[in-house]
Amino acid sequence: MGASLGSVASFDLIVATVDRVEEVDRLLSSLERQTHRDFRVLLADQNGDDRLAEVLAGHGSLDIQPVRAPRGLSRARNVALGLVQADVVAFPDDDCIFPDDLLARVADRFDDEAALDGLTGRAADSDGRSSPSWPRDATVLTRENLWNRAISFTIFLSAPLVKAVGPFDEQLGLGTETPWSSGEEIDYLIRTLDRHARIEYDPDLVVVHDVPSFTPDTLRAIGARDGASIGYLLRKHRYPRRRVARMLLRPAGGAVLATLRNDRARARFHVSTLRGRLLGYRATSAA
Repeated sequence: MGASLGSVASFDLIVATVDRVEEVDRLLSSLERQTHRDFRVLLADQNGDDRLAEVLAGHGSLDIQPVRAPRGLSRARNVALGLVQADVVAFPDDDCIFPDDLLARVADRFDDEAALDGLTGRAADSDGRSSPSWPRDATVLTRENLWNRAISFTIFLSAPLVKAVGPFDEQLGLGTETPWSSGEEIDYLIRTLDRHARIEYDPDLVVVHDVPSFTPDTLRAIGARDGASIGYLLRKHRYPRRRVARMLLRPAGGAVLATLRNDRARARFHVSTLRGRLLGYRATSAA
């Protein structure tokens, strides 16, 4: 696309939330500390009660527009997408933290690069550590390399691009009734790239998001869910067979290595991931 935004003046931050309270308070506190002040929080509230009323009242300095939304991450975000008015759209998780200068740095990047349609950054925990799967080299996203260079809360897209791409796929995202209930942001990015958008990955743009410890059973469930989502995306977006083969061989190889190391929990995770990818890819609804 490459249409210049001119001077980036504003952000719409779409925050879909359900069940959490303290985490939302922590996110909003981090937004109060932003050095770039021209932004609005579109709070897609999936709760059936007013549990967030006191939290929102405690952050009166922020421009927050609450909106009631149905359960389901993609459904909730789609409600908020209809309210976008700013120059840049982002999708912070309700339990992440924005470093104080994050929006200022993103605004500067859009100001400096007229051809830029979007940015993705890197996730790190509260101690600044990232998973080894996050590359440390900046690059332009492609359909081939985006898989480990984006997660929803590190994505910033120009509003014209968001309006052109449209809503999130409601078959994807937490809270759906499908086996492939994640990966909605990867689907969205693939759709932007299919429109020839220029999206850059900048590992120096970091969003803080702690990852909890998981039991072996939970880890297997996550592997099955995320695996099914990847399989769904490979089929939906008609990836070539060589990419499909690589995405199937990776968890298969991981299972073999974990077995050789006598790490049964990790081996079972990889097997669940492989089964999920096969399930998602074979799903007729993804064709």
